Amino acid sequence: MEAEWPEIERAGREKRRELVLQGPAAEQRLERADGVLPPALFSLALLNYLEVTRCPSLRSLPAELARLQQLHSLVLRRNGLQQLPPGLGALPALRLLDLSGNQLRELPAELAALGDLATLNVSGNRLQALPAELRRCAKLALLNVSGNELPAFPRGLFGPELALLSTIAASDNCIEELEPDIALLPALKSLDMSNNKLSEIPAELADCPKLKEINFTGNKLQDKRLEKMVNGCQTKSVLEYLRVGGRGGGKGKGKLENSEKEHSREKERKKKRERNQKKDSGEGEEEEVEEASKIFLRVLHISENPAPLTVKVTPSIKEVRPYIVCTVVKGMNLKPGNALKRFLMAQTKLHEDVCEKRTAATIATHDLRLIRGPLQYDARPPNEFKITPLGRKEIKAKDLVRQLQLEAEEQRKQKKRPNVSGLHKYLQLLDGKDVYPCLVDAENETVSFPPITNSEKTKIRKTTCDLFLEVTSSTSLQVCKDVMDTLILKMAELNKFTLENKEEDSTSDPEADALPIPMGHRNTEREGSPQLTIEQVRVVDMEGSLKVVYPSKTDLNMDISYLTVIR
Repeated sequence: MEAEWPEIERAGREKRRELVLQGPAAEQRLERADGVLPPALFSLALLNYLEVTRCPSLRSLPAELARLQQLHSLVLRRNGLQQLPPGLGALPALRLLDLSGNQLRELPAELAALGDLATLNVSGNRLQALPAELRRCAKLALLNVSGNELPAFPRGLFGPELALLSTIAASDNCIEELEPDIALLPALKSLDMSNNKLSEIPAELADCPKLKEINFTGNKLQDKRLEKMVNGCQTKSVLEYLRVGGRGGGKGKGKLENSEKEHSREKERKKKRERNQKKDSGEGEEEEVEEASKIFLRVLHISENPAPLTVKVTPSIKEVRPYIVCTVVKGMNLKPGNALKRFLMAQTKLHEDVCEKRTAATIATHDLRLIRGPLQYDARPPNEFKITPLGRKEIKAKDLVRQLQLEAEEQRKQKKRPNVSGLHKYLQLLDGKDVYPCLVDAENETVSFPPITNSEKTKIRKTTCDLFLEVTSSTSLQVCKDVMDTLILKMAELNKFTLENKEEDSTSDPEADALPIPMGHRNTEREGSPQLTIEQVRVVDMEGSLKVVYPSKTDLNMDISYLTVIR
């Protein structure tokens, strides 16, 4: 077993909590073992992250999987799985289950026993039905069933029990009808039903209180006016059209416009009544105090930006770490006192919490002045690219990983404990990978090597006030967006705290002060501002076709009373 599966032997010896088995080497071993994973794998009781990907020989999983009671993330992408063991429902800590790109025709009803399950990705299989019992997964937030053979969602699946379900991706199926009970999902933000066989969109969809993004393209709708709105990606118009009765109740443009105007007038009348009431009751002064305590974010659209940044994504990244979201934040004030230290500590805490120790996502922050666009997000062999890691000298990625492994071994010997600290604890996320993800600039300099480190050359300093942010993930695009939302909110809170608490400016960094500021990166408010500016950044493929832009209209829509986003 040691010779055949050294990763498993090492994980057991070092009491590791993450294990990745993928690619040709793992596939060859599985072929020799008739597609059976070694029993030793299921004795790794401390595992909380297990990834087995790109192994077509893996057609089934043993019931012993249930022994991994600490598992919170199970990633089984691009294998040959045809069935799942009943024991899958006996993993009490499981929060992420990725079964995309397999040969599954059905899911066991036992999945309903996964009480903490938040992300379920079964896209790219052969599913012809979903178990209605999934509605008992009360913490489910993301459901991806795209690219299957589903003719419908099971009746009763959508209901108030799924109070946290915010994203449904069901494109490229055979779904003929969307039930009105979709309106019972209070947290639904994004719904993708593109390329199905729908003829109608239920009017009840407009009753979803948080719905911001819908996609019904590729369906042959009976209402041709609605179909035109859908194909134009006019989410707001589609929902308003459904709200006023659609084809039956909203004939012609006039009625829709009148409804919008009346709705706007009613909102204005309501605001006026509330202002008068507050004035009469003496609450006006309190309201002014509340207004002063608010946080403001201004979104600068690409069309308003004379020099917007763009990130190009290569096809090779798809199998390694496919998701990336980027943006620019201007107006931070990191000079006074411990402002920079607070910012770096907040980033570390986000990595531990919302990023789930970098297994769900990884954050990298850069000084915008040192970024040379356009950028390219690529996957390269570890001996073919170099990086200058934070606090270290330039080194090949392959040598850096080896160096960190040796340091980790030394840490374990000195502390006489299996756990390691710093960058060393993320090394297992690269296990089994033939190529490593990297973000390179226009001069082919590596500025980021997720999930390990970003570059010393773009390091954040006290004089930094304009930042380039990136979030990458192997899980989903929505995870990237959620983490980016959280990061920007935390930055705004820290910036407000810094500006309100008059700490003395600490000694500036002469090297950073001497840095040239490229055209397009100049900011008139070099010392920070109570209002941060968030600039949109486009992520495109190598042909220039848009993959994602952040922040879009559906991003930064957090229900927080003290936050105002100006778009």
